[in-house]
This record gives sequence, structure tokens and C-alpha cells, in this order.
Amino acid sequence: METFVFLFPQFNFSAPKEEVYFKMLGETELRASRMKDSNSRNKNKEKEKEKDKKSRLSLLLAKSGSHENVSPEKKPPAKTNIPPEVALRWSDSFEELLGHPDGVEAFTKFLRSEFSEENIEFWLACEDYKCTESATKLQTKAKQMYSVFIDREAPKEINIDHSTKQTIQKNIAQPTQSCFDAAQSKIYALMKKDCYPRFLASDIYLTLTKRKGPAVMTRRRSRSFVFTERGETTTPWL
Repeated sequence: METFVFLFPQFNFSAPKEEVYFKMLGETELRASRMKDSNSRNKNKEKEKEKDKKSRLSLLLAKSGSHENVSPEKKPPAKTNIPPEVALRWSDSFEELLGHPDGVEAFTKFLRSEFSEENIEFWLACEDYKCTESATKLQTKAKQMYSVFIDREAPKEINIDHSTKQTIQKNIAQPTQSCFDAAQSKIYALMKKDCYPRFLASDIYLTLTKRKGPAVMTRRRSRSFVFTERGETTTPWL
């Protein structure tokens, strides 16, 4: 039977030809298996990295007590016991609504029901962004916000004009705290003019204020009539 004299140092030189061959084959298969496992791990790491990139925006909202409910994971809102008189104040102005953590939570719930929660999420992210002082963190957050809200393929792309998008794209190269101001103002105006009135008429808001329903009607009476304590209408003196 033939034997190999000069092969690899890890093999027995005097071993039979068939034995050396199978050892070589086993070594090759082992290396291939290790390479396959390594490539698989690398691919998994890339997928996790991409997934983490899209979800890390929730960290930007950590400073607000109610911001957990506007993260990309869409966690269900925690149950809150909001006094009707508190909820009623939210109808005074849009600023009053956004100035109250429970108001932000209720408004976010409403926007989520209309599949437009990206508007409030972007506004909240901008509020956090403007409070960032570190230049390094500012650049990191600017890139995250652009990829989540501004980019053409952003998972939560907001509705702003092309010119504003281009300006943001240029500014985030050397980001400042005012990079997103123009876009934030546009989204704020959109929510105030379009979403806020619908929120006040929604079941979500009316449920919070149901014990104070007549007071809402009184406060929102027209100039042509007023409500009396009995619910009757009278024509006011001119």
C-alpha cells in the first residue's frame, strides 16, 4: 500500500494514503464549516445593527415622562387616571395640550389611530435634539433623525417639502441645534391646524372629558346663542 512521505506536518507521514486523504477531507470540511458559521454571525450582526439603527430613536425621547409611548416599537400606552378638568384645559390651546405629559400621550394615541404618529414623534425628537449640547451627540442624533424621519426611504417619513429636506441634508454635515427648526415648525403647524381639531372631536378626547361635556359646549358656543343652566338656548343681547 502506498504511503505519503511529504505532506502536511499535522499528518502522520507513514500513514496509509487513504487515511491521510480522509484526514485532509475532514480538515477541509471543518474549515468550511467554521467559515460558514463566521459568515452567518457577521450577517446576523449586520441585521441587528440595521434594526438597532432604526429603533434607537426612542433614546432621543427619554427626557419626557410620556415619550415611551411614541417610540418606534409602538408600546401600548399605560393606563392613566386623568381628571376631566385637566383634560378640559387641553381644549384651550394646542400649546396647553403639548405642555402636559398626559396630553402628549393622549394626542399620540389619537395620531396612532390615524396612522400619523410620526408627526408627534418627530416634534418630540426635535425638542430633545435642541437640548443637546455635546457636538458629538448632536451629530449622532442629527443623522439618526434624518434616517428615521427625513430620508426618502425613512420608516417614519414626515410630510415636508423637498426644499426643506435638502436644507436639512446639507446642514447635518455640520449640525447645529437649529438644523431641524424649519421642519419642526411645519409639522407643528400641520398638527395644530389639521390634527388638533380632530383630536378634540375624537372619542379618545371625549371619553376623557365626558363628565364635563356641557362645559365644553358652553365654552365653544357661537355668537348666535348661549346655553343656560337648564340647557336652553337664548339669543344674547347685541
